[in-house]
Parts: sequence; C-alpha cells; structure tokens
Amino acid sequence: MPATFATWNINSVRLRLPIVLDFLARYSPDVLCLQEIKCLNEQFPAKEFAAAGYPHQAVHGQKGYHGVAIVSKVPLTDISSRVFCEIEESRHVSAVLDVGRGPMTVHNFYIPAGGDEPDPTINAKFKHKLGFLDELKHWFSEPGFASNQLICGDFNIAPYENDVWGHKQLLKVVSHTPVETEALIGLLEGGHGWTDIVRKHVPMDQKIYSWWSYRARDWDAADKGRRLDHIWTTADIAAHSTGIEILREARGWSEKPSDHVPVIARFD
Repeated sequence: MPATFATWNINSVRLRLPIVLDFLARYSPDVLCLQEIKCLNEQFPAKEFAAAGYPHQAVHGQKGYHGVAIVSKVPLTDISSRVFCEIEESRHVSAVLDVGRGPMTVHNFYIPAGGDEPDPTINAKFKHKLGFLDELKHWFSEPGFASNQLICGDFNIAPYENDVWGHKQLLKVVSHTPVETEALIGLLEGGHGWTDIVRKHVPMDQKIYSWWSYRARDWDAADKGRRLDHIWTTADIAAHSTGIEILREARGWSEKPSDHVPVIARFD
C-alpha cells in the first residue's frame, strides 16, 4: 500500500503544536519525525497527537534543547536511542514499523549544528559534529543497515552546490564547509547502500532548500536557503520511492514559524 514519511525540525513542538496538527490534518503522512522538540518526554503533547490519529509515539526528549520524536499511524516496536560522542544529548530515536511490506527501521536524527567556527581545534561544537558523523560512518557499516532502513532528520549539512543559495559564499560557513559536505556525501556514497530520496527526484542542477534563517527580514524575497533536512533509505526501499515534496510555504504558516519546513517522501 502507499506510505508517506515526513521529517520536520519544529523548533519547539509545544510552541508550534497548532501548525504541526494542521500539517497532519492536511497532508496525513503515515509517519512524522520531529527534531528539536525541546521538551522532556512527559511534556510531549502525546494526547494531542493521539487525537489527531497518531497514537504510536517514540519520544527522546530533553529539557529546553534538542529532542527527537516519531509519531505514527501504525504501531512502533523496538524503540531505542543512541548517545553519540559520549555526550548525553537527545539526538536520535529509532523504531521498527510495518507499513505493508514487512518490518523496517526508521531512524530520526538531529545532527549537531556545529556552532559558528568551522575549526574543531577551537570549537567544541564543531568537533562534536564531526565526531557524530564519524560514529555514524562506523555504525552504518554494520550488517543491520544493509536493508529495510530509513533515516531522516535535520542533518545540519547542505551537501551539494545547489543545496545552498550561494555555494562559493558559504564554503567557509558551517553547514556547507568542505569537511562537512565531504563527510556527509561519504556516508551516502560509502558503500552502505543509501539513496538520498530528495535528490532521487530533484535533479542536481535544481536548487532546493528546507531551511531559511530567521535573520532575513523577508525570508521569501531574500531566498537564502539551505537544504539541511534529509530522508535517506536503503536501496530496497528506495526502489519504491514515488516522489517527494518540500513544503516551502510552511516557512510562513504562522507569525512564529520554525525556520525549517517539512520534507515528505512517498512510497508505493
């Protein structure tokens, strides 16, 4: 049967719950992965999501910062989370589900942003980001990642030239520096069998973004975006991918929107 997965860095799920519920009502994905929920597990609006048709939930929260969650129409099992770089931050949650083709694992990530200075010797946040990517490289090489896997979330990296508004202008800006983009592309193409579902359907010569800074007075007119939010799958799942959608208009859905917008992937 057709299935739809969405990912969205919501930048506080309680603050922006109305627009999330509106999104679910309008687009009805089977599974929604949220990042930066910025609340403890017990503060997560579980009842509101259940009432909206998403009673199955995997939440890995943190007070005031970070935090990830999966809400689903279908049951979730084997819920787990992983700590990276021995830093106790809520940046990953996974669950097993079945949308009609057998069990698959969904991993929801919030990769560290990395701070402002792209130098790990003087910036601990950037060091953390590179260490996180290195751990992913080793983890993804394990046999369990060979098939039936979907990973998504805010990767905080725009890997390709047309994933940013200005490639040359951003080469020294965290999220598009060569050390980051090469590490992420290395993960994608390093023999682990991943497919970048968005770029499967959007040609490389076409600019596409999922994030626009709050700093721009008119984000739409300036259009200085970056594609920081991603959905990847193993080849067996990618073969059933039928299309994607990035909801640019969601950046203006309220007076205080998230700076990210939903990314949707559809499968037959």
